Amino acid sequence: MFNGFLNLPWWAYVLVTLGLTHVTILGVTIYLHRHQAHRALDLHPAVALFFRTWLWLTTGMTTRSWTAVHRKHHAFVETEADPHSPMIHGIRKVLWQGAELYRLEAANPETLAKYGHGTADDWLERHVFRHDRIGVSLMLLTNVLLFGTIGLTIWAVQMAWIPFFAAGVINGTAHWRGYRNFESRDSSTNLTPWGILIGGEELHNNHHAFASSARFSMKPWELDIGWCWIRALEGLGLARVKKVAPRLRADRREPGLDQETLRAMIAAQWQVMADYAQRVVRRVHREEVSGAAPPARETLRPLRGLLSRSPVLLGPEDEAALSQGLAASRTLAVVYQFQQRLGALFTERTASQETLLEKLQEWCREAETTGIAALADFSRRVQAYAP
Repeated sequence: MFNGFLNLPWWAYVLVTLGLTHVTILGVTIYLHRHQAHRALDLHPAVALFFRTWLWLTTGMTTRSWTAVHRKHHAFVETEADPHSPMIHGIRKVLWQGAELYRLEAANPETLAKYGHGTADDWLERHVFRHDRIGVSLMLLTNVLLFGTIGLTIWAVQMAWIPFFAAGVINGTAHWRGYRNFESRDSSTNLTPWGILIGGEELHNNHHAFASSARFSMKPWELDIGWCWIRALEGLGLARVKKVAPRLRADRREPGLDQETLRAMIAAQWQVMADYAQRVVRRVHREEVSGAAPPARETLRPLRGLLSRSPVLLGPEDEAALSQGLAASRTLAVVYQFQQRLGALFTERTASQETLLEKLQEWCREAETTGIAALADFSRRVQAYAP
């Protein structure tokens, strides 16, 4: 058996494989995803060229096709036009055939023309990187020369890494199972609070809530490995962060409802709604359940997970349980109504800033007259919001 130029112990081959695949996922999450698709950061041309070349060798993907497919996913998430939604195609198909779904959409010239704008389009892209088979073949040859026969196995793992973890796990499982920090208008989830294997892409719900943020982690216990590398590149002068998700604060020295309050809430709308769910919905639900008669408790208990859930995640049984529970508790019905009204402020596309501010002021005044302590407390908290 040919051992290659590097004769290593078995454990070193494992580390080499993990290291090589980690560079690949960094190319996807930092270069393709955060830099190209969402323009959340700028990369030094040398770093961008390295990632472009590495992805050509390890995936055969082009910048334009990946970016276009991903942008279309965000534009039509969870609809028939979404290239890879498990809600449309089924989790099994996306998990195991996600790469095929990607290739099918990448072959659509309309998708490339409409969503591939602003991506790399130089001589290398047109004459070199477009030849995907040459890239992955060169990677195979390099692996065999360096590692010998075991290089075939390392190459096979490299070729399977993105189709399985990115096209399958992220596009599939991260729209099917996991935890949600924000009730975004899709089924995205965070698979784990520690983004290690897939460079931070596991924090998918955070990303869908704040798509243009270069940082995917939102909670103190969440770790975004991709963000750690971005900060390192920034420290070396090789990257410049343009956008991160806002941190909502409620500590204005002079609380009041003004344009500053409105701007803070619009910028961090998903955090506002999560704040409402935590401080109002869950508090009132707990009070209502504890104070209800035993038969009514069984009707109210299921509401805990339904009151703030995104409508796209509510099935017929969920809608029936929600309707029955709200009919059994006037207080929860009022809380739910105010939640819907607050969310509607953020989806208003035609109203002026002055009109939205008037609606917010009206919302706060009425919240304080409901006689529901949690709503009154939240109204005062809103007036202390700052970006």
